[in-house]
Parts: sequence; structure tokens; C-alpha cells
Amino acid sequence: MPSLKDLKNRIESVKNTRKITKAMQMVAAAKLRRAQEAAESARPFAERMTAVMSGLAASVGGSDSAPRLLAGTGSDQTHLLVVMTGERGLCGGFNANIAKLARARANELLAAGKTVKILTVGKKGRDAMRRDYGQYFVGHVDLSEVKRIGYANAQDIARDLLTRFEAGEFDVATIFYSEFESVISQVPTAKQIIPAQFEASEEAGASAVYDYEPSEEEILADLLPRGVATAIFAALLENNASFNGAQMSAMDNATRNAGEMIDKLTIEFNRSRQAVITNELIEIISGAEAL
Repeated sequence: MPSLKDLKNRIESVKNTRKITKAMQMVAAAKLRRAQEAAESARPFAERMTAVMSGLAASVGGSDSAPRLLAGTGSDQTHLLVVMTGERGLCGGFNANIAKLARARANELLAAGKTVKILTVGKKGRDAMRRDYGQYFVGHVDLSEVKRIGYANAQDIARDLLTRFEAGEFDVATIFYSEFESVISQVPTAKQIIPAQFEASEEAGASAVYDYEPSEEEILADLLPRGVATAIFAALLENNASFNGAQMSAMDNATRNAGEMIDKLTIEFNRSRQAVITNELIEIISGAEAL
């Protein structure tokens, strides 16, 4: 049975831990508001950008003059998986869920005889994938010094991908990130960005009847690289909001668990102290009776 001193030390230790988790929860809550606003503000632009490119892609169809970023290389043998996670932990299953989705896709591709390459964005994704898939790594993007995610960060990543694509290093690129829904709900998502994929829509069909100057192919050749950067930027913002939401939720749970542990330890401490006092009283009474 733990001594009174040990119980008192444990209570103080858990109280200090609760102060830390509570502070982290408040910081995450403050960051979440800005991150959520940024992610939600970027969605309309990304959606509109996709709609415009979808319409142009419908016009171009399968013509031989279609840009390579749309038509692809004619093969899907080599896949580049861009795994985007957080730079820090203490956020529940946020990082692990993204890595789990990426691992499942990598295993599926390898089982089909495809070549897999992995580019990680975020320290935790690199650590999670390194043990089993380290031999497939081709690069890492460190954003640990970035205080606020900007479009320039996405452009840097997009330029790297486009350079690799033009050099023939891969045929298909897919990004893995977490889409923010709410503080308690972040959805791991996989999205192919090279070659571009668009869902059929009424707007795409309508835009196919427009006349463009210059040609649709030339416009697409200019828009598609921007589309890659926009998709990456939107994913980074979604990831940032998801990370802060997951950390806020995890720290809230940790704070409440610490409170429950403090209550249990306090009850145990009081019982032990009561037992010690009772034993001392019994000894005193026994000694007095002996006299």
C-alpha cells in the first residue's frame, strides 16, 4: 500500500499535469478558431477552381493535345504518396489515422505490383511511415518552423511535385490529409492531384459550349499547376484545423481524466490518513488501559 507521502506526491504530480493539459487545450482552442476560419475561407476558392478546370477538361476530352497534368503519362505504374501530417503529437489519433490510410494504399499498390514512392510533409508522418516503408522515401518537407501556413508553402511543395513529374519520377500523385468537419470529427482523406481528376457536373457540361481565347489546352496548361498548388494549400489548411481540433479534444479528455485521477487519489489519501490516525488512537488507548 502506498505511503501517505507517495500518495501526496502523486496527487501533486497529476495536478501539475492537469495544469499543462488545460493550458494546451486553451492554446489549441485559440488556434483552432483561426485555423478553422482559414480552412473554410479557402474551400470556395478551391471548389470554384476545380469547377473551372473541370469545365475546361470536359472541353478538351481525350484529345492528343491535352496537357500531361490532365492526360497523364499513359501509365500508372509508379505512384507517389504525399503523406501530410502534423509536426507535433498529443492530438489523439490525428496523425495515426492519416498514416494508417497511407499504409493501406501503399500495401494495396505493392500487392498489385506497382512502384511506390513516399514524400512526407510533417515530422509525425515521417516517423510513422519510416519503420515499414523507409525504403520508399524520396523526400520530406519540414514545416516545424512555419508559424502560419501560407500559399507559398503549398507552392514550394507543388513545385517539387511538378519537377519530379516532368522528370518522369512518377505517374500518379496522391495526397493524404485530414479533412476538418468539427472539433471531434476529422476525416482521413486521399485525393489524387496528378493527373488531375474531376467529377462530372452540370456546370462542367455547360462550360463546354463556351469559346475560349487562347485555346482550352493552353488555359489548362496554365491552370493545372495552379490547381495542384491550390489542392495542396487547401489540404494544409484542412490539416491545420484538424490538428488543432484533435489536440483540443485530446487535451480536454486528458484534463478530465487527470481530474478523475486526482479525485480517486485524494479519496485513497484520506482513507490512508484516517487509517493511520485510527491506529495511533488505538495504540494510545491501549497504552492507557495497560497503565
